[in-house]
Amino acid sequence: MKSFQIPEFYRSPLISKIKQLRRLQDPRKKDFSPGVLDFGPVQFLLARHFGFCYGVENAVEIAFKAVEENPGKRIFLLSEMIHNPEVNKDLRERGVDFLHDTLGKELISLDTLTGDDVVMIPAFGAPLGLIETLEKKGISTEKYNTTCPFVERVWKKSEQIGKLDYTILIHGKVKHEETRSTFSRSERDSKAVVVLRDMDEAKNLGKYISGNYTQSQFEKEFEGKFTKGFSIKEHLNRVGVINQTTMLATETQAIADYFKQLMKEKYPAEDTQVHFADTRDTLCYATNENQDATYGLLKSEAQLALVVGGYNSSNTSHLVELLETKFPTYFISSAAELLSKEKIRHFVYSKKESRETSPYLPTSEPIKIILTSGASCPDSELEQVINKVISFFPSAKTTDEVIGEMKFEAHEN
Repeated sequence: MKSFQIPEFYRSPLISKIKQLRRLQDPRKKDFSPGVLDFGPVQFLLARHFGFCYGVENAVEIAFKAVEENPGKRIFLLSEMIHNPEVNKDLRERGVDFLHDTLGKELISLDTLTGDDVVMIPAFGAPLGLIETLEKKGISTEKYNTTCPFVERVWKKSEQIGKLDYTILIHGKVKHEETRSTFSRSERDSKAVVVLRDMDEAKNLGKYISGNYTQSQFEKEFEGKFTKGFSIKEHLNRVGVINQTTMLATETQAIADYFKQLMKEKYPAEDTQVHFADTRDTLCYATNENQDATYGLLKSEAQLALVVGGYNSSNTSHLVELLETKFPTYFISSAAELLSKEKIRHFVYSKKESRETSPYLPTSEPIKIILTSGASCPDSELEQVINKVISFFPSAKTTDEVIGEMKFEAHEN
């Protein structure tokens, strides 16, 4: 796999050593058990997979190259390049301005742009309408296009099934940048598109396939989530499921299986492929690996879990949701949220609010802490979290000592 030029301040000697050892021990990536970093009074159970994925590294390399290659020019991002506050802050400090927020609200008028400006496409891609607007202004959108290749793979699958007259069902968050980008292409390639947030919404749509519900009921229930002219009578006879790549992979598959079974039941005498398109290969490998590694963490014993990443990061939020099923889980954006040994500031994803909790660390030692991060989180941030925690324990080993004696064997429950 291609290697990227990532700024050194995003790297971590400790995390790099860990990842190197795990690659040597598990080259086929079949072992999803965590590794143990034993600092004495505190132990970290580190996920098998975490941190920058291929798409994020690609985006970071392109973004910093754009800054380096265009001194004196105005440089813009259509929206946040990735959902990590530190990376986006670093870009702002280097003179990059953001044209929209994560929800698509305009921050800087596109009318102010000229053909001399540099505009980068974020890793999530961009809606076709925005790209067309930029190109009409003479702004090249390809040179610094950081769209993730796995997002583009979803678009290709969307195009394939759309041209075969399947209605496209997108498992995603309707306001997320990636889903908005995917929707614009699906809308171009298919007669009909619907966005489904989760299995509950999938089953709500399913009742329009199998039950006697009206068009007006559908339009009210799915307002803002379907293409203009969508007809439940015409457009729910042939469907295919694609996804926002950062959604929970198991749920995407469950939604696809649900609609496949629904079509089998409604059309028992016909080939299922006539009414359902198999699209399972749109799942992102990094999302899958990080989520599989989180399932590996769930088999461990620990007192709490720390998940590091941007609060608007979809893939990170799903790691939080998984870990919350077993552990007290604290979603933090950086080491700065560890206010003291007693107090932590964290984001409660289910309520979309920040909260301070005290105490959060148990008193009995050794304390076992699950640790992982989202695909847009630099390794350096994870090491900062580790260093901040061990600073609360005067008798803890240093990271150099741990690296020196590291065997990093798989954790045994």
